[in-house]
Amino acid sequence: MSQEPDAPRTARRVLVLNGPNLGRLGSREPDVYGATSYAGLVAECTRLGKELGFDAEVRETNDEGEMIRWLHEAADGSIPVVINPGAFTHYSYGMRDAAAQRTAPLIEVHISNPYAREEFRHNSVIAAVASGTVAGFGIGSYRLALRALADELGG
Repeated sequence: MSQEPDAPRTARRVLVLNGPNLGRLGSREPDVYGATSYAGLVAECTRLGKELGFDAEVRETNDEGEMIRWLHEAADGSIPVVINPGAFTHYSYGMRDAAAQRTAPLIEVHISNPYAREEFRHNSVIAAVASGTVAGFGIGSYRLALRALADELGG
């Protein structure tokens, strides 16, 4: 009896969503957000995602409505999310309501530590509906979030 070889494992799709001004990484306040460019962030998330068995799609928008549509896409497709909402973190109840509809893990990330910054940054409307939050480790926050996602998904 002949045995079929194991089919190649299909990578699990993951959305890495970034809010306003994150496309300016590398030039935007490098003392706060580091020297890594947005292209460097995309490359790192894609590389680590592949290593963890993910097809990481990294996206950035300055448009709250677009972010909400992406969260709906994730909910409808049971797609795990790593999200850095940027300034939307502190006030976007529409985005919070979209994130609450998640059907797969959603991890909030921040490059800086919001609690070590201005008081208005201490509030996150996303945190209560997220699986968890990683903050304050620079671009490493994304690496930690992707690894936590892999653990949560049993990978």
